[in-house]
Amino acid sequence: MLISTAHNADHADVIIVGAGVAGLSAAHRLISAGITVSVLEAAPRLGGRMATDRVDGFRLDRIGQLLNTSYPGLRRGAATGELTLRTFSPGVLVHAGGRLHRMGDTVQRPGNPGSARGAFTVARALASAPRPLDEARLSASLARLAGVPTARLVARPERTARAALAARGLPARTVDGFLRPLLSALLGDPELTTSSRTADLALRGFARGRLCVPEGGAVTLPEQLAAALPAGTVLTGVRVKDASINRVSTEEYGELTCRALVVATGAREAAELLPGLRVPSFHPVTVLHHTAPQAPPTGAALVLDAELTGPISHTTVMSAVDPTRAPHGRVLISSTVLGPPPPRLDRCTRAQLARIYGMPTDDWELLAVHHAPEAIPAMPPPHDLRRPMRVLSGLYVCGDHRATSTVQGALSSARRVADAILQDFAVRRRGMPPLPAAA
Repeated sequence: MLISTAHNADHADVIIVGAGVAGLSAAHRLISAGITVSVLEAAPRLGGRMATDRVDGFRLDRIGQLLNTSYPGLRRGAATGELTLRTFSPGVLVHAGGRLHRMGDTVQRPGNPGSARGAFTVARALASAPRPLDEARLSASLARLAGVPTARLVARPERTARAALAARGLPARTVDGFLRPLLSALLGDPELTTSSRTADLALRGFARGRLCVPEGGAVTLPEQLAAALPAGTVLTGVRVKDASINRVSTEEYGELTCRALVVATGAREAAELLPGLRVPSFHPVTVLHHTAPQAPPTGAALVLDAELTGPISHTTVMSAVDPTRAPHGRVLISSTVLGPPPPRLDRCTRAQLARIYGMPTDDWELLAVHHAPEAIPAMPPPHDLRRPMRVLSGLYVCGDHRATSTVQGALSSARRVADAILQDFAVRRRGMPPLPAAA
């Protein structure tokens, strides 16, 4: 990885503050057009919230964001090469009625992964409601959603995701037993206060593709982005104290000058550098990682708890999804709590995991607990999916908080901020690989 901890230059055409996926993606697009760039990161490592810790040979994500194969930019965007994506089993497993039920599968049109033909098929209904008509309605609803273009989708009337689910005309048992827990996991929002337009984008992605994670941990994506940049572009451990259009002041290297400044940090950090920017509320996320003597029998499935028998929203045998995240022969179970974690977290989650997986968990070893109080910027209605990147001429902001609170949103904001800078610099773009157009 080409990361420098030494000062590379006193001047660059563009200085980017923040070495998450948005900042790194924007840097690549600008450098590909002949613009000189310096990326300054306050932390000792890059990646922002896409961080992965290594503990006793395990690779443990701090937030555990779910990606989707229907987003082609994850593989091709910003010179990441062929990022290896490890997919979950088709559909999900839903814990309901004391049992696990497989719900759903995607069917894509051959040769066109961006569209769907009968995009969703329910393999088995909930035990409490084994009604083929419910399955057919759900399948038809999601198949229609899979074919809706983005422009039409974001033009729909906006409400909360919860209100939109209630208005879909599907039985309450289908909504509460499948769609609600699925959207909660995809959005990181257990109350489903998120904009219905953002929720529809997430649900459409699920209907079109497969849930997945980067091989080797979430940090693999920003690491590949950084490795594609010229040596010395990314400077870690550099704290920016003050910023303006043509300069930044750092604790380590004094003043650095530039023609334009991009703030690609999290929303709160951006507002600290640029007073006046709105700071959204956030959805907290807690991720627990366990290892067990024996793997639960769920394979590589994402498991949702529709009964809300405990704080865990979803869980998976991560070593079955991505074997590189655990030492050979070891088992890694990763579970996610949405919202504030309760007291005695380990005790109550072990009890819930025992119910979900149908096996004792007393002998499971807790490897790590990561709590991120500002993991996901909230997106309640009204939510602008394409907030302006240009604050002033020469001053720009990008990140998932300017689009959708997803990795796809961060990549989309990087494309738009780079395009805005190149337009302002009157530079013709050349030979740059595409980034995803949809948030």
